[in-house]
Amino acid sequence: MYPMGFGFDSSMLILIPAILLSMWAQSQVSSAFSKYSKVRAQGGVTADQVARMLLTRFGLGSMPINRIAGELTDNYNPSNRTLNLSESVYNNPSIASIGVAAHEVGHAIQHSQLYAPLMFRNSIVPVVNIASQASMPLFIIGLMMGNSMLLNLGIILFTGSIIFHLVTLPVELDASSRALKLLQQTGTLTNDELAGARKVLNAAALTYVAAALMSVLQLVRLLMIKNSRER
Repeated sequence: MYPMGFGFDSSMLILIPAILLSMWAQSQVSSAFSKYSKVRAQGGVTADQVARMLLTRFGLGSMPINRIAGELTDNYNPSNRTLNLSESVYNNPSIASIGVAAHEVGHAIQHSQLYAPLMFRNSIVPVVNIASQASMPLFIIGLMMGNSMLLNLGIILFTGSIIFHLVTLPVELDASSRALKLLQQTGTLTNDELAGARKVLNAAALTYVAAALMSVLQLVRLLMIKNSRER
């Protein structure tokens, strides 16, 4: 009923809502970033300068701010406590770049304040990485062998990725909230500019919603396949 092989897998139809949401979210991110990356903030400061200022405000002034390759590859690395800004953001005075940089600073502040959801996410990353890599091979082997134990183990391991995506949502939303509040409190962006930065960060948040929905629907799909094979 729900074939799973190298050809068309009809059970994948259940993933269509998440796929469509993901495509729409990515288009929103691209559109918002493209629009507001062309609008220079009135303050004239660049994204890396804003990041340094905000980090210093929270006693994190010595944190390295690295320029990395790519577009929208920005991240805060909790393992070595570095802030990494993409080439399209670093040294850019646009509203979009400042918003993205402030968002990553939000993660650095979360880490320094031991924000519980972030600390939990960081703690499960190694386990989730191993579990997610093993889940599908075990599930497929279980299907081929008709082994319910392997099917169940694959599904159980896959739930780790769901937990990761679900805990990521509050982490990302909180980082954006912190970023916007700081940009307003410090007067880095005007109210009109803040509205633009908010659109960029809200669009980015949609990608995390889409990822969470995808993982949940993928679990439903695996359960459907398992149930159809055990009838």
